[in-house]
Amino acid sequence: MREANLYGREGDGTVVCHLCPHRCRIRDGKSGICSVRVNRGGTLYAESYAKVAAEAVDPVEKKPLNHFLPGTKVYSLGGVGCNFRCRHCQNWQISQVDVKTADYLRVIEPEDGVNKALAHGCSSIAWTYNEPTIWHEYNLDMGIIAKKKGLKTIYVTNGYITGEALTELSGMLDAFRVDIKAFTDDFYKKICGAKLQPVLDATMMAKEKGMHIEVVNLVIPGLNDSEAEVKAMINWIYENLGEDTPVHFTRFHPDYNMTDIPPTPLAELEKIYRYAKEGGLRYPYIGNVAGHEYTNTYCHNCGSLLIERVGFMDRFVHLDGDECDSCGEKIPIIV
Repeated sequence: MREANLYGREGDGTVVCHLCPHRCRIRDGKSGICSVRVNRGGTLYAESYAKVAAEAVDPVEKKPLNHFLPGTKVYSLGGVGCNFRCRHCQNWQISQVDVKTADYLRVIEPEDGVNKALAHGCSSIAWTYNEPTIWHEYNLDMGIIAKKKGLKTIYVTNGYITGEALTELSGMLDAFRVDIKAFTDDFYKKICGAKLQPVLDATMMAKEKGMHIEVVNLVIPGLNDSEAEVKAMINWIYENLGEDTPVHFTRFHPDYNMTDIPPTPLAELEKIYRYAKEGGLRYPYIGNVAGHEYTNTYCHNCGSLLIERVGFMDRFVHLDGDECDSCGEKIPIIV
């Protein structure tokens, strides 16, 4: 363990964590909602520091990121714990456990993680699989080393992070791939154990700090897919993040404590894609549907096929650097 960043002490030995919007008040011997930030004698410790549950070399498209270093490999790391309690979590085996019950953890020190990324020919490091916000100190330490070695850095996040924490990450973190899980507070409260507005606030702040933003919305039949809700979210993205923001509308499949809802119909995803285009978004996508034309990237100016995707594999067609070679339009993509 190492001492945590971003907390305050109260007179009775209680500490207040300022890492995520829960702002947990943690008594001595207890942990916060995330299960990995622990009060020991009035000092808050990051109990999961450098303790890794999942490690892989992935295509960056798997995050998913379509406009950030397309066609490259990313070194991906995940730990344990989460500040959400999503009923449909696909990685619940690591997100809903703590350090004490996870007997499969192994230690990868920050510098070792960077060296592994370089050895595997990766262009970036992603903290993913569980919520990276709660791994703050580890990610920050590794990210500083990574940046010095020329690697880019990625959060695959639920966006439940405070302004204080984002400020500490500013200058280190390059990409903020955020889930906007729904566009009602009721969904966040009942399904995730959280609130919507802090996610929106953090996403806007990440953009203001110069991070590359891509949004994922997992479309769950009957829970977050009404026309009014979807269009409200699309409008918010257009007005607050901009028309060039890539947005991935992805297919739900039953998992964890939500096995009674069927997978999202393809026709529903296609309809939402059209809503996004009609709402002014230039780069909507559908996800978890292999080989569909709406997983490809097209020029917003002339419509030429720029990147064709089959699974997580890319074929560059009319993309020359960050320009469409059919019409010369500059494409909002980091290569």
